[in-house]
Amino acid sequence: MTGAPPTPEVALGARPATTYAAGSAAFTVVLSMAIAATALAIDSLLPAFPEIREHLGLAPGSTAVAGLVTAFLVGNGLGLVPAGLLADRFGRRQVMWGGLALYVLGAVGSVFAPTLGTMLVARFVWGLGAAGPRVAAMAIVRDVYSGDQMARQMSLIMSVFILVPTVAPALGAGLIAIGPWHLVFWLCAVAGALVLVASLRLPSTIAPEDLRTLSLTDIWGGWKIVLTTPGTLGYLTGLTVLFGAFLSYLASSEIIVDEVFGLEKWFPLIFGALAAVMGVAMFVNGRIVMAVGLDRLIWLAMVAYVASTATLLVVALATGGEPPFWLFVVAVCAVLAAHSALIPNLNAAAMRPLGHVAGSAAAIFGMAPTVVGALLGAVVDAAFDGTITPMAIAFLASGAIGLTAVRQAAAAYRRAS
Repeated sequence: MTGAPPTPEVALGARPATTYAAGSAAFTVVLSMAIAATALAIDSLLPAFPEIREHLGLAPGSTAVAGLVTAFLVGNGLGLVPAGLLADRFGRRQVMWGGLALYVLGAVGSVFAPTLGTMLVARFVWGLGAAGPRVAAMAIVRDVYSGDQMARQMSLIMSVFILVPTVAPALGAGLIAIGPWHLVFWLCAVAGALVLVASLRLPSTIAPEDLRTLSLTDIWGGWKIVLTTPGTLGYLTGLTVLFGAFLSYLASSEIIVDEVFGLEKWFPLIFGALAAVMGVAMFVNGRIVMAVGLDRLIWLAMVAYVASTATLLVVALATGGEPPFWLFVVAVCAVLAAHSALIPNLNAAAMRPLGHVAGSAAAIFGMAPTVVGALLGAVVDAAFDGTITPMAIAFLASGAIGLTAVRQAAAAYRRAS
């Protein structure tokens, strides 16, 4: 099944000439860039950390600026629930438009923030706005696709989206080279405005009968469907621990490259190259999921993730947490490749039976991994001891917990089916 677009306009092709057709290249790119706004707001900022530390009067090695990532992610996670409810009530596009407008407002507010505390508040608002396009895009994909085809589309969207981290650090570094760090924030504000304009041409995809009210009965009924559907909690647990380990990698990558390997000037290139590995893995995943099958591919990727994280920890312990840079890159590439195959597939697997509450489902499956994952990642960041060992331990722990949770989820889904 390739998915059944729920509105007559999409199904019959009787849409305005200015509207992107569901499933078209333009449709996929706009959804990708709507989600990529989150990555841009994080990754473009990383090279600016030294300048922001200096501007705010922080010590050169201070990890306090990592709070700019955490504040954004917490705001993003907390914004997902209301975004999901509104997407099921008023439609996907309206939530995307409102979220992107708030995204731009948060970016501009960060430019003029005079203190770290004020900037953290602005970043929280910025992340809150990013929740809208994230939920809307995932709900639109579920509206239009199902099953393995949905997993393929999610991988394609995320492989396009992952191109942003490959260039964002370089863009940030380039802007800092020619001007103040504020230019990085302005880049995000302009990008958010451009995506907002492009998203005005997305089609409506929610079925009229799937529109829900904002009554407590309807809200709780939707959440209950999501949380009690067989397999949901298992997939949610797997996503949360995997995302927590990944967020720790994002937040600590700059200081690891600098303090462990002494390659601060090369950070944008290194980070971009590792992000490119993830993009390629997601693109390949989109190609093979149709042949291998969603459930089998999840299991193979989960086993590969555990094996690669165990290898990374062995490397860390054998070298006192300071391995040769080339060995670190090889080990991390294997971890990130397996991770890239898991995130879109786990999302697709969890969303399979939840098409009639796609907005709420997208919100819950975004909120828990982001908020809990950000907090878990902050714990790992605080444990940084000048080596890669804490990060390696976090990766392996997430793999072990994720493997158990996903196995139970798959069994529950099969029994229910």
